[in-house]
Amino acid sequence: MTDILPLAHARSLLFAPGNRPERFSKAARSGADALILDLEDSVPLFEKAAARDVVTQHWPMLQAFEKPLVVRINAITSDTGRSDLEWIEHLPNVAGVMIPKAQSADLLAGLHTRLGKTPILPLVESAAGWHALPSLAAVPGVLRLALGNIDFMADTGLSSDEQECELAPLRFAVAMATRLGDLFPPIDGVTAQIDDAQRLSNDTRRAMRFGFSGKLCIHPRQVEVVHEALAPTLQELSWARKVIAADEASGGNAVQVDGRMVDLPVVTEARRTVARAGFSRKEVK
Repeated sequence: MTDILPLAHARSLLFAPGNRPERFSKAARSGADALILDLEDSVPLFEKAAARDVVTQHWPMLQAFEKPLVVRINAITSDTGRSDLEWIEHLPNVAGVMIPKAQSADLLAGLHTRLGKTPILPLVESAAGWHALPSLAAVPGVLRLALGNIDFMADTGLSSDEQECELAPLRFAVAMATRLGDLFPPIDGVTAQIDDAQRLSNDTRRAMRFGFSGKLCIHPRQVEVVHEALAPTLQELSWARKVIAADEASGGNAVQVDGRMVDLPVVTEARRTVARAGFSRKEVK
């Protein structure tokens, strides 16, 4: 069985168009925690079948990088999506299948029955997907929810400011569905401005405040920015370690640290902060 933890804890998931093999190696060397070989939006309709052949040809090379390889298929209600599924059943060691415009728990359940233990990553990117969130999160085989922010706005007619304040209810709903479904933390949508590192960092930190622990990336240069934004600062990490040490010294009783009362919820958050540092590749001392 493929180890699900690398994908469950992936901070950066980088898209690579399935019809662009010249980008595969660069994407794999980008430092991204996981790669998404895309057969959907980035591939024209007339190249869908050829893209599957290209991914098959380069799959052994991609596997050599020893990181999770996810495939985003086309809509599972379409002929192209059904062909994608038939093809994926013969592709070895697929770390996960990303489902676009997920909005039916029954379809996801059928997909789980078909794919067995291969993790499912539903993309919530429509009003129907938002409405179905609790049921989507409850489907066996779903590992993490992912947010399709741009498609969601296209589907609903919403537009947003730079902070995407209009999508705050959606991110909150994804976070709550994740908690109720006992899933691994969700994955935030893309930042389209690939040359704006500050915007990307702000977007990533916002997602983290909503409980997200990963982000979809569309360019290799976004990966490092995402990792840095998700890593705790030295000040945050120092505080978290003091909290944990004080808790252990007190035997789990409430205690004060730097004038602040520390009890179980504060300790739980401190442990999450230390865990985030552990997922960062940066040496934090």
